[in-house]
Amino acid sequence: MAKQATAKQVEVAPQVKAAPKAAAKPQWEYKDRTYFLITGKSPLIFTIPSKHSRNKPLLYFDKESGYQRELRYATNQKTPFADEQKGEATLGRIVMKNGTITVPKEQVALQKLLSLYHPLKDKVYKELNKEQDSVNQIDWIELELEALTAAKNLDVEHAEAILRSEFGEKVTQLSSNELKRDLMIFAKRNPVLFLELADDDHIQLRNTGAKAVEAGILSLSSDQRTFTYGTGGRKLMTIPFDEHPYSALAAYFKTDDGMEVYKAILKKLK
Repeated sequence: MAKQATAKQVEVAPQVKAAPKAAAKPQWEYKDRTYFLITGKSPLIFTIPSKHSRNKPLLYFDKESGYQRELRYATNQKTPFADEQKGEATLGRIVMKNGTITVPKEQVALQKLLSLYHPLKDKVYKELNKEQDSVNQIDWIELELEALTAAKNLDVEHAEAILRSEFGEKVTQLSSNELKRDLMIFAKRNPVLFLELADDDHIQLRNTGAKAVEAGILSLSSDQRTFTYGTGGRKLMTIPFDEHPYSALAAYFKTDDGMEVYKAILKKLK
């Protein structure tokens, strides 16, 4: 009998999966860096903590290692981490003068301490970023232009309403040109608030209410709780607790009953 041929088994070498490449860490840019206080003050001398102590902890939580690491500024070390420093450490001080400090590019350890790891960064001080500051300045200038354009196109009544919300009844003493001037100044100095007020549909209603009180058409009680209407002192409305009187009045003007009163007031103010 013929022998049956046996099938040869072919050995396949196991495929080795390539390990995923770790994301490359951003390279450190060697350049001079400036830091400034954001506390609103610029003292002649301000010292930023430069070493860890019980009273003033200086720690950084390392996500890769999973624990807090002690920070320490040493002028003769290549790293701000105390556990990586070798030999005797010569401790240094971090002193801001008139609210700023410029660290030359050669002092990498100090720069990294201030830019990457220090717990007071963005709380007490910030790093000067000229490019980002330029972007912020452009945004602010565009906001100013938007506010100034809106102010230029507002009619006198609307301008008066906005200024009254900020400066009170003294706006009634201003001429039309003075109103426009003060409105443009207000829009330039505080464009965000100006645009909010310009878009507030209650602003003119509040202004009408204030003018009605000044003209004696409406009366506001001394406790700021009640509006009365007409010479007979008819009670118009009770102001809800914790609400501004003229905001409450503006909301009332938008009701069916309030709209009739509002129309009557407008006729009397003309």
